[in-house]
Amino acid sequence: MHAVERLLKGFERFQQRYFDEAPALFDELRTGQHPQTLLIGCSDSRVDPGLLLGCDPGDLFTVRNVANLVPPCHETEAGRLHGVSAAIQFAVEQLGVARIIVMGHGSCGGIRALLARPDTDEAATPAQDFIGPWVRIASPARRLVEQTLRDATPEQRQRACEQAAILVSLNNLESFPFVRAACERGALTLHGWYFDLEAGALLGYSARADSFLPLVCPLRRPAPPCG
Repeated sequence: MHAVERLLKGFERFQQRYFDEAPALFDELRTGQHPQTLLIGCSDSRVDPGLLLGCDPGDLFTVRNVANLVPPCHETEAGRLHGVSAAIQFAVEQLGVARIIVMGHGSCGGIRALLARPDTDEAATPAQDFIGPWVRIASPARRLVEQTLRDATPEQRQRACEQAAILVSLNNLESFPFVRAACERGALTLHGWYFDLEAGALLGYSARADSFLPLVCPLRRPAPPCG
């Protein structure tokens, strides 16, 4: 089956499920959306948030970008567009979401690009390199890994940077006044999640432990047969 045909067949299954077998959901969604969660995830094709979390349409307001990054709050400037920032503002001010989850994952190509590229000034970046300036949002995570894990393996450094980048994004979220104000009045909570792609587990950041702890543990796989 050609790739496009596979996508069309997928839409037919969606259509049958939500417009034929159980139309009540979209009868409600036609009048508007009321998600309680903004999820900021990676564009990586392996980590679709709705699929990973078993969500129906309308459950998640989703922003996906390279390496699931949140830029710090900046004033709008001519020539600079702020797609992620606009989505955050819309979710908080218009939709009134109750939580924001930044969900990173293992084997992230964006973090790999961050670790592989020289940590140069943005002024030295070629005009049409969009990846370099974007992933440098997570430069504090890279510097932390370089300072604390000098003797670690590349795999350990990658995983540590993936998780540290989530914390950078959480800190950047708090730089938005409307996010900070919602958190202070108890209307909004911030969460850092990490999908361990290799183990098939979900981890969450605990400020008390200053570590990512299991939210959903990996499945126990049966031992291979003897002989």
